[in-house]
Amino acid sequence: MAGHILLIEDEPNIAEAIRFLLGRDGWQVTVLTTGQGAIAEIARLCPQLVILDLMLPVRSGLQILTDIRADPATQDLPVLMLTAKGQERDREAALAAGVSNFMTKPFDNKEMCAAVRTLMGGD
Repeated sequence: MAGHILLIEDEPNIAEAIRFLLGRDGWQVTVLTTGQGAIAEIARLCPQLVILDLMLPVRSGLQILTDIRADPATQDLPVLMLTAKGQERDREAALAAGVSNFMTKPFDNKEMCAAVRTLMGGD
């Protein structure tokens, strides 16, 4: 497998766990710990997938997702949103903003890998 994933997650333990898990599966993972500069990094890195935490310092995942969908260059970029909040209104807001998939923390490692493979055009 090959492909570049941008992970935007402010919790160091979760970011490292996801980076390790997906790296072991063959993906290149770049980690950002804040929403600041996320759009510039997406433009610079041209990832095939963004994994985006809903609650981030500086800019929320929802704000970043809205910007991704508003730009013709990234409007079709797959985005997997993570949140510790499993509230229905968060899911509805993410879906309305155009999220590709939504996953609640804590997540199952196999489910995470399967979601990434699906979004990256695998199985």
